[in-house]
Amino acid sequence: MTEEHPFAQYVRILGKGRQGSRALSQQEAHAAMRMILAGEVEDIQLGAFLMLVRAKEEAPEELAGFVQAVKESLTPLTGNAEVALDWSSYAGKRRQLPWFLLSALLLAANGVKIFMHGTEGRQDDRVYTPEVLTLLGIPESQSLVDASDRIRERGFAFMTLQNLNPVLHKIMGLRPLLGLRSPVHTVARMINPFNAPVLLQGVFHPGYRDTHQQAALLLGQPHMAVFKGEGGEIERNPDAACLVQSVHDGIMSTEDWPPLFNGPRHLKDETMDPRRLAALWRGEIEEEYGAATVIGTAAIALKTAGLAKTLQSAEELAADLWKNRIVARLDAA
Repeated sequence: MTEEHPFAQYVRILGKGRQGSRALSQQEAHAAMRMILAGEVEDIQLGAFLMLVRAKEEAPEELAGFVQAVKESLTPLTGNAEVALDWSSYAGKRRQLPWFLLSALLLAANGVKIFMHGTEGRQDDRVYTPEVLTLLGIPESQSLVDASDRIRERGFAFMTLQNLNPVLHKIMGLRPLLGLRSPVHTVARMINPFNAPVLLQGVFHPGYRDTHQQAALLLGQPHMAVFKGEGGEIERNPDAACLVQSVHDGIMSTEDWPPLFNGPRHLKDETMDPRRLAALWRGEIEEEYGAATVIGTAAIALKTAGLAKTLQSAEELAADLWKNRIVARLDAA
């Protein structure tokens, strides 16, 4: 090859050395991701690009540009369900069960239409959302049209990234080869394919709260909340204080949610048996930590969605919804 590849400019911007390199602008990030999604990038370029972005960590402008390109690559939907809340699930759970799934289903059962997307289980010791939803009797949607129909009928749908965007799924699968997570792990969380007005984000590293918050502002997301979730999922840890960073109609804000327990922290769940989620919903077992997690996570969602005005009223509403749930139904309707 004698002429420079069109994508080389983006690698050069990121990797020109300590003095010469910089982050991509939102427009540059958008153009770069469009080329990646179109298959116009060589493998060696993709690997270099991903790791250069990873080494310095994604800038809000880069994340916003990447997300814009991904959203444009999705097939437009006509007559789709009016999704209220976009909920991503890409981390998996290692220390505690994914109690947040009951939070989402509780909200869906009470009229909050939710689209959830995430990744299937990998060869590790984590519990992932698709396998748990299968145990709960909730099928995975195979397309956005399928998901739209499911949300319209049941108020809740889940899709894996593999079906949502196969290219991003393939890139995410490079982690064992590269040895590090790539920017795709951050981008996937913000896709919001139905353009839901409310976007929830869970991160593992607190530093990413600012990145997600500022990217949401750049993307014009009406309502968004991000916090350090248990295991990196959108799940409030009831044992710890929770700092929630939000965007509401173009204004960024921060709130401190106090812990729900004052005693010693709960120990790691040694069994990690997903069947306990259904048992807790049906009232067959007592689970102090699980119930508090369900209520606490739902409360953040309710306040972000404007269905409660204060932290206290959000927690009271979430507790009331949990107390009055229909225990015989666990499929969100």
